[in-house]
Amino acid sequence: MNRTSRYQEIKSYKTKDSSEIRELIHPNNNSNTNQSIAEARIVASGQTIAHHHDISEEIYLTTEGTGRLYIQKGQGAEKIVIDLQTGINVVIHPGEIHWLENTGEGELVILCCCSPPYSHGDTYLT
Repeated sequence: MNRTSRYQEIKSYKTKDSSEIRELIHPNNNSNTNQSIAEARIVASGQTIAHHHDISEEIYLTTEGTGRLYIQKGQGAEKIVIDLQTGINVVIHPGEIHWLENTGEGELVILCCCSPPYSHGDTYLT
């Protein structure tokens, strides 16, 4: 397996939550085992679908654009609203329902670090 990857050669795809991501480093393609990092892009006025991960902890690193991240600690719980802009970084704990809204005119771009690595099987729409 490769230790490296080249951005231009990585194909993007839609995840269950409707964001477009590029798996920059992931165990399916690289020699790592315990984490993954992907670039997510949300179009202007776009929004992802509320979801949670039972086992993965996520770290979002905002690299471009503006938006909002909504987090709920469970169905019906009060929403935490975090305004995002370049340089704002957030931790999302396993089990927390979350979704993104792009509030800007351009794309919202976020690096998503997951440990254990991102998996469709650990993504539950709510």
